Amino acid sequence: MYPESIVMPMKNELTNVGFEDLTNPEAVKAAIESKGTTLVVVNSVCGCAAGAARPGAKLSLSSEKRPDRITTVFAGFDTEAVAEARKYFAPFPPSSPAFALFKDGKLVHFIERHHIEGRSAEMIAENLKMAYNEFC
Repeated sequence: MYPESIVMPMKNELTNVGFEDLTNPEAVKAAIESKGTTLVVVNSVCGCAAGAARPGAKLSLSSEKRPDRITTVFAGFDTEAVAEARKYFAPFPPSSPAFALFKDGKLVHFIERHHIEGRSAEMIAENLKMAYNEFC
């Protein structure tokens, strides 16, 4: 597990712009199973999270349409919350960072790590915005 002193600034990059920090399985279940649309960002300490995932998530919020709830879990830190979230990501294998968009509790869009690595924040944001336009 990563030390809190390393993780908190990375969490704050998302929570400071309105992402709800899901830190336990109950919060994850309530968020994902809620009516409407929910984005779950699986945050991470890796370089692609810093360079593309977190900035892309923030840029995606400029979309005219956006999810009803924007949430995040942190891999390697909130392990029980991440394990609960990953139960809803099937058939996708564990991936961090990652993005999962749910509509009325059903997974409708997923971006795995290998679709984040080597891409810009702008490319990630555009991918998310296209999903928001379709499902939100």
